[in-house]
Amino acid sequence: MAILEVKELRIQYTRSGPEILKGVSFNVEKDDFFAIIGPSGAGKSTLIRCINRLVEPNSGDVILNGNNITRMGNRDLRGARRSMGMIFQEFNLVERMSVMDNVLSGRLGYVGTLRSFLRWYPKSDIQRALELLEKVGLGDFVDKRADELSGGQRQRVGIARAIIQQPQLLLVDEPTSSLDPKIARDVMEMIKTMSREAGVPVLCNIHDVQLALDFSNKVIGLQDGVKKFEGPTGTVDQSTLEEIYAMEIL
Repeated sequence: MAILEVKELRIQYTRSGPEILKGVSFNVEKDDFFAIIGPSGAGKSTLIRCINRLVEPNSGDVILNGNNITRMGNRDLRGARRSMGMIFQEFNLVERMSVMDNVLSGRLGYVGTLRSFLRWYPKSDIQRALELLEKVGLGDFVDKRADELSGGQRQRVGIARAIIQQPQLLLVDEPTSSLDPKIARDVMEMIKTMSREAGVPVLCNIHDVQLALDFSNKVIGLQDGVKKFEGPTGTVDQSTLEEIYAMEIL
């Protein structure tokens, strides 16, 4: 059974504007690491953000473990978003907060804003945060402010924050675009390892085709909002890439 079902997803930002997504459908299974690839402007980030309704689709359905996200009111949506961890392109950390507090903010949906503000987290959450920081190589950075970290270190904090949510699905939006190639590969390895350990499927928008092919087991290719390809990573060949990137200006 699919963890995530996306059915005929469509979006346009203005009534007279172009469609950004044009009837995109696919399923994500429990053990999947899905890479979304395609030219700039293909709709990759929009697709990721439609899943948890950071962007509102005009039509279509997003179903997570049998629950239709697109039909939910605000209260139910807040609960559903706890089930979807997200790793952002620009890290989305609170710069003045410590590494530990940024990781623990992943528990906001469970402890509430007031307890978070007062730092009244359960001991189990604090212990889990420490364990995750050790796993991402930041065990010695617990009290460092986020604005003292490098880009790679910030993304590691973002990974730990997403995993501590105990999500049913991990959404990853361009996690390596601002990182050098060595750090980018390390970050992708970390995302894959930790998602596997947590038993969480991944849906990852990524601009680097080689990284996408190296770390995913399935690929979606978007071009101008249309799904041009979906299949196992091993079936992606040069002709497939040429079709997906046919509109890319080189």
